[in-house]
Amino acid sequence: MNKNDMSARFDEENVLRMLQEDDAMQRRAFGMIVEEYGKPLYWQIRRLVLDHDDANDVLQETFIQAWKNIDYFRGESKLSTWLYRIAINQSLNFLNKQKAQQQVSMDDEEVSAANQLEGDPYFDGDKAQRLLQQALTTLPDKQRLVFNLRYFDELTYTEISEIVGSTVGALKADYHLAVKKISKYFEEAD
Repeated sequence: MNKNDMSARFDEENVLRMLQEDDAMQRRAFGMIVEEYGKPLYWQIRRLVLDHDDANDVLQETFIQAWKNIDYFRGESKLSTWLYRIAINQSLNFLNKQKAQQQVSMDDEEVSAANQLEGDPYFDGDKAQRLLQQALTTLPDKQRLVFNLRYFDELTYTEISEIVGSTVGALKADYHLAVKKISKYFEEAD
């Protein structure tokens, strides 16, 4: 589903108006937000944290944070941009906590992530998809994030810039480096 299909069904302005109403209307509007953005946010989170259960936990925390802070949403960006920013921050916080707890070397971490993918009952990709996912686990978090947003979510560099708070030039460099590293991973796998 592309972004235009999503926006045709979901009237952001109406939902934002509903959030300004009474408690029952706010809960209904937030339910609409969860329904609209739950799946794309899950997959964005999943591509960062890899594990299905962890992705669900981070998604839940994302929506909790969004609910707690919905009154601070000023509409200066799209609602989806705001939600992606929260999801990415929650994902990165989760990864940082996980790294601090594990205290393993970078090589062990990459092997662990690749093995986690292999054993994941929710992952059903073919060999090329599995190689891509394994290559992504070797990237630094920011490069993986930029690659995911650009490649999988098909966001423009301007949209990504709003989400991650980085310049378009830096994002292009991160994406270019990610593509080079992924290509190298594929070449070495042959």
